[in-house]
Amino acid sequence: MKKLLIIFGILSFLVLIRPTLGLGMNTDAPNKEETVKIEQQNDHETSDAYSGAFDGLKQFYNNTGFANATSGHLVMILIGIIFIYLGIKYDYEPLLLIPIGTGVIIGNIPFVAGNQTGIYEAGSVLNYLYFGVVKGIYPPLIFLGIGAMTDFSSLIANPKLMLLGAAAQIGVFATFIGALYLGFNLPEAGAIGIIGGADGPTAIFLSSKLANGVNILADGTTVKNLIGPIAIAAYSYMALVPVIQPPLMRLLISKEDRKIRMKPPRAISQKEKMIFPIVALLLTTFISPSALPLLGMLFFGNLLKESGRTERLADTARTKLIDIVTILLGVTVGASTQADIFITKDSLLIFGLGAISFVIATMGGLLFAKFMNLFLKGNDKINPLIGAAGVSAVPDSARVVHTEALKSDPQNYLLMHAMAPNVSGVIGSAIAAGIILSFLG
Repeated sequence: MKKLLIIFGILSFLVLIRPTLGLGMNTDAPNKEETVKIEQQNDHETSDAYSGAFDGLKQFYNNTGFANATSGHLVMILIGIIFIYLGIKYDYEPLLLIPIGTGVIIGNIPFVAGNQTGIYEAGSVLNYLYFGVVKGIYPPLIFLGIGAMTDFSSLIANPKLMLLGAAAQIGVFATFIGALYLGFNLPEAGAIGIIGGADGPTAIFLSSKLANGVNILADGTTVKNLIGPIAIAAYSYMALVPVIQPPLMRLLISKEDRKIRMKPPRAISQKEKMIFPIVALLLTTFISPSALPLLGMLFFGNLLKESGRTERLADTARTKLIDIVTILLGVTVGASTQADIFITKDSLLIFGLGAISFVIATMGGLLFAKFMNLFLKGNDKINPLIGAAGVSAVPDSARVVHTEALKSDPQNYLLMHAMAPNVSGVIGSAIAAGIILSFLG
């Protein structure tokens, strides 16, 4: 990390000494005609080889990142380095933070506009890759992989735990109301609200539909392009689950309640596992048809896993396919955070709302679990800690719940129990996104 900071400091120094060297920042992109005129003028005005060489070097410099860098670029590059550092050093969702952090750096390398380099420039390679984000292609493929690697046994064995996944979605609607209060219009607020579910793919899917910078409202207002800030906020708080949730667990749940041991879940037959994705697909999509791209792929992936006849397809979905899509999604989302577009008041507000919404979602799950225990007796009582797993950060939230329970009782294993509200949180956030989209899309 020290070496990275030294390199970053050197780059910053070279950018900052431009005025001392008499070199200005090149902000306007010269078109081809202007370039030709300048070259012709230089040919006619000077015959001095040394002067021509100097002019060539100066033109070269004006096309480098040093000449076009701004303080915003440097700030975003530093943020990208921090993301990579957190992923490597502290193992905070490295499969997400490392691609996103690298993408942030890529997206903030200063360049001369017009050369089909940036992610927002039509015809650039990054722009073609970004198409999967803008059109909501990548999130359903991510859900396909999630379905192929998810075991719904704990949820099938104890269906009442699905209520905890639903309770945690209070963060979605609280964020939606908060976004409206801060001045965002209805579609933008709906897209921002899904951050409260702590589900990155769902946040990208909904923002690509509602906050893509293309949709025009009835009054003529064009919605803002908030895909980058929303996606970065959602993934950031997903990665920070081990930091945010434990203090809330200790604050709201007594040590005595943290020691509650839940009875082992009943054994689930293979037949039940095969029937579940079909029944769940029908029920959830009939409730929220707009969520069909996400829920359809989620349960399709799970059916591939549980059918026993399509192991090759299931293996591809949960390994190679999801890995490829995660790389493309992470890098392009990160690259979309160009300083001139990302560093705005709106981005800061979205990050603030994201933090608050994640706290509200966690508290909603924890408090609802305590509320459920008022109606449960004996061995049927649940450990309220598993309420925190109602957010959609799979499987990190369930692991955090398990780890926190072990601190109070080294023999209290909650991982399988916590997976029930955790996977129901994934379903719940997708349903919430579909409901929001059906009303605002």
